[in-house]
Amino acid sequence: MILNCAIIDDEPLAADLLASYVAKTPELNLIGTFESALTAMKVLRDNPADLLFLDIQMPELSGLEFAKILPKETKVIFTTAFDRYAIEGYKVNAIDYLLKPISYDKFVVSVNKAMEWFSVANKQKIMSQDRFIFVKSEYKLVPIKFDDILYIEGLKDYIKIYLSTEKRSVMSLMNMKKMEDYLPRPQFMRVHRSFIINMSKVDLIDRGRMVIGETFIPISESYKDVVQNYIDSHTLQ
Repeated sequence: MILNCAIIDDEPLAADLLASYVAKTPELNLIGTFESALTAMKVLRDNPADLLFLDIQMPELSGLEFAKILPKETKVIFTTAFDRYAIEGYKVNAIDYLLKPISYDKFVVSVNKAMEWFSVANKQKIMSQDRFIFVKSEYKLVPIKFDDILYIEGLKDYIKIYLSTEKRSVMSLMNMKKMEDYLPRPQFMRVHRSFIINMSKVDLIDRGRMVIGETFIPISESYKDVVQNYIDSHTLQ
């Protein structure tokens, strides 16, 4: 996978250093270097980049302001001389935050994070289109259709996928977060540290619990607001 990237930095030396890093990184293709967000905006509108190396402190339009209006498909690695912007940077879903002066090894770590994000996103897109996944179970690959999943339970290092077909289940060595990342939302929702459910399979919601068949699944406090917002958006008043 090769990512098209752009550098936006009003400091020529900093921009040149990043360009030299991009040149020796095979996974990256530089489509442009810009000294301001406004200049970049005009070009990237017709030639979108997958990844931006974006300075924060710039005249007219800051990197943080620019990041908020980017298409969601475009990801950002912030580059700045000031660490006080780190929290704000992550609020706009930045891949990473590099503090100047930037070394090549730290640059590569950030690029690897971006590569991982795009790899997961591509898999999610394919899986959502095909509506099934393969999971490893007892040295075998088991195909599972999304619409056959009732709910998923986390059991330490394993997950247990409960299926509507023949009331069977499949065990797999995987953590809940990874499974959650690959399931289409909002059809599948994390309602508890140990449970992800297929909302289309819910038979009843009763006193803070999801009922699927004869199983009562609790809604934990940390997921309560997200679940309630989903329920409200699907409830006839």
